[in-house]
Amino acid sequence: MAQTPPSGANNRLAREPSPYLRQHASNPVDWYPWGEEAFARARAENKPLLLSVGYSACHWCHVMAHESFENPDIARLMNEWFINVKVDREERPDVDQIYQGVVQLMGQGGGWPLTVFLTPDLLPFYGGTYFPPSDRYGRPGFPKVLEALHEAWVTKREEVLRQSEEFREGLGELAGYGLDAAPAALRPEDIVAMAESMLKRADPVNGGFGGAPKFPNPMNVAVLLRAWRRDRGNEAARKAALLTLERMALGGIYDQLGGGFHRYSVDERWTVPHFEKMLYDNAQLLHLYTEAFQVEPRPLWRKVVEETAEYVRREMTDARGGFYATQDADSEGEEGKFFVWKPQEVREVLAPELAELALRYFRITPAGNFEHGATVLEAVVPVETLAKELQLPVEETERRLGEARRRLFEAREKRVKPGRDDKILAGWNGLMIRGLAFAGRVFERADWVDLARRSADFLLSELWDGQRLLRSYQEGQARIPGFLEDYGDLASGLTALYQATFEPRYLEAAEALVKAAEALFWDGEKRAYLTAPKSQQDLVVATYATFDNAFPSGASTLTEAQVALAALTGNKQYLDLPESYVSRMRDQLRQNPMGYGHLGLAADALMEGAPSLTFAGTRETVASLLSATRTTYAPTVALAWKDPGAPVPPSMRETFEGRGPVGGRGAAYLCRHFACEPPVTETGELARKLALVPAP
Repeated sequence: MAQTPPSGANNRLAREPSPYLRQHASNPVDWYPWGEEAFARARAENKPLLLSVGYSACHWCHVMAHESFENPDIARLMNEWFINVKVDREERPDVDQIYQGVVQLMGQGGGWPLTVFLTPDLLPFYGGTYFPPSDRYGRPGFPKVLEALHEAWVTKREEVLRQSEEFREGLGELAGYGLDAAPAALRPEDIVAMAESMLKRADPVNGGFGGAPKFPNPMNVAVLLRAWRRDRGNEAARKAALLTLERMALGGIYDQLGGGFHRYSVDERWTVPHFEKMLYDNAQLLHLYTEAFQVEPRPLWRKVVEETAEYVRREMTDARGGFYATQDADSEGEEGKFFVWKPQEVREVLAPELAELALRYFRITPAGNFEHGATVLEAVVPVETLAKELQLPVEETERRLGEARRRLFEAREKRVKPGRDDKILAGWNGLMIRGLAFAGRVFERADWVDLARRSADFLLSELWDGQRLLRSYQEGQARIPGFLEDYGDLASGLTALYQATFEPRYLEAAEALVKAAEALFWDGEKRAYLTAPKSQQDLVVATYATFDNAFPSGASTLTEAQVALAALTGNKQYLDLPESYVSRMRDQLRQNPMGYGHLGLAADALMEGAPSLTFAGTRETVASLLSATRTTYAPTVALAWKDPGAPVPPSMRETFEGRGPVGGRGAAYLCRHFACEPPVTETGELARKLALVPAP
């Protein structure tokens, strides 16, 4: 049972907006949020800080909390020997980025919960991730770690301080990793080379990259499709991408009843996931499955997009329009309990005929594939096979399966749902705006575009004052200065939203965000972007946004937005920093493509000369031409149109100047490197031109 915090704690975490911090408010640990109050006490009492970083949907964070932070004996050691600080990594990605470097320097893999010990000057001297309450899993027990580090602080202070200085140097090197390479121009064949390197790690049976655990890696799958587009003979890249998408869509990592993707699979077959659902995963996968539909229009891709968009609308959308951050893995104290099924539970919901069909289709067995004989649902048996077994038409089999899924979903809705972190993060919302706007445009779903529009309008109203962007909104309060990822993700999302709505205000907002980001984050000496604003005071080393991890680096999405703005406005100055930055990162893109997937996508459009497609004519006369952009895979091309009677947006004068209808017919002007081909009036010809990739 949770204990009352020690006297003097003043329930600090209970006053924090973050659900993750509030989850720990009743611990017997004397927690502080990250900030000067904790740092000042550490200096005054000459005690080290114990920094614990996690997030509300993190299963192992919950485990360590129950085992250690709710244990009064362990809490007593923490309170006596350390100043204890809790950080929500979703609120402070910069703090998380720095101190993840500690465990990397120690030869560990990193992850959450992150546990790092710091001097009062915030220099780390030891770290790890999850620590059990006693020795197990090949890890020392947490009390043993606490005692050893306290003893070292008291009796071996000079050695500890020397080690902290070594960590400072190492963190500085990590923060600027790859930024000392000589600039070199990226070439189109480099995108193909990135994919070839990725293919060496591709699983030819189950899709994805590597073995267990297996992550979706949407941006790297997207790079495979880009490579195939540049080299149509590279069928292996296309097949690897589509195999990955198929296996994920049919596996347990995808919520077969409610739509949306879980965080990752603990096995190589995509069967059993860690059940948390992250906004950023679903945003990227929504975009990727829409691209796959353009490459090869399968019904499965459409189904996944429709169900994922509906999941986001149903579960992750605030009444004011913003999108929530995460949905937990646990409910009623058990991981995955909300999502899994046993045969008897299915039979209690469905009539015998439908129950047997569902048990066969989802492979729900008495033994199960998860804990306690439960089953994570997979779409195991093809509908065509089931139809033959039942001697039914495929359409009737699909109808019955749809009815079974509907009834199981309705029954599942009566269960206790996983917790939800309802903070609204600017950057992650930007990624979802990007995904919904693109999917809405391709599938002609005005309701999805409207979801994206409502989020954008909310963010621009509540978190952006025209000069500075705030990161987080919760309980009526906007807070925390935005990081590079917030500016980059939102600017990228707004350029996608402009192309779905052709409303200039979204393009104008994207321009303002990009200009602010360049001023706040660009390091001219390093020719790279800082993660946090230059004015950030509480970081022991400067951190640079380079790697694309589970979600894109802010430098990658900002580069994507800058290239799109150059294409849409005709302003070549928007390419100055992208060209400088991408040339700086060329060696890393070639040597470590798995870590720079989204930057590769942005660089692909940059190398193609920021291509744009401007439509001229009324909405009616350009409608058929617009349809070509929905069915053709042309991921680098940005779209522009304005109603002939509307004023020309100031920044788009060059875009629309001299481009009009041809002979009373709607026309499309395809431009690359700021030079345009003759206008096209035939839909088929436009589709052909869009599908072609010009030789470098």
